[in-house]
Amino acid sequence: MSDIYKVLTEDEWHAASSSGQIITNLDEEDGFVHFSTSKQLALTLHLYFKDQKKVVLLQIDKENIKDNLVFEKANSEGRTGTFPHLYGKLTTQDVINTWCLDRCGFELPKEVLVESEKK
Repeated sequence: MSDIYKVLTEDEWHAASSSGQIITNLDEEDGFVHFSTSKQLALTLHLYFKDQKKVVLLQIDKENIKDNLVFEKANSEGRTGTFPHLYGKLTTQDVINTWCLDRCGFELPKEVLVESEKK
C-alpha cells in the first residue's frame, strides 16, 4: 500500500476530475507537488486546511511517480522529517483511493500534532 497522500479542496478536486490534471496554486508557486505521508497528514490538515469544511484525500500510486519523487526536509511551522515532493505532473490516473473528509468536532492542538511527526 502506498503511503503518499495529497489533500485537495473540493474545488481543486472538481477541477482535477474534469481536466485529469491535479494542480494547486501552492504547487505551482513552489514548483513541485506537495504530498504527505500518513504520519504527516494530521498536521498538514491542521496547518493548511483548517478553514475548509470538507477536503478530498487522495492516495497516490507511488510506483507511477517514483522517477520524479524526492523526499526533502521541510523547516516550516516546526515540522521535521522529510516530505514527499513530486517534480513532475500529477494526474488523476495516479490516484488509487479517494476519501471525502468532513471537519470533525474535535481537533488536537498544534503542539501535539508537531510532536506526532517526530521520530
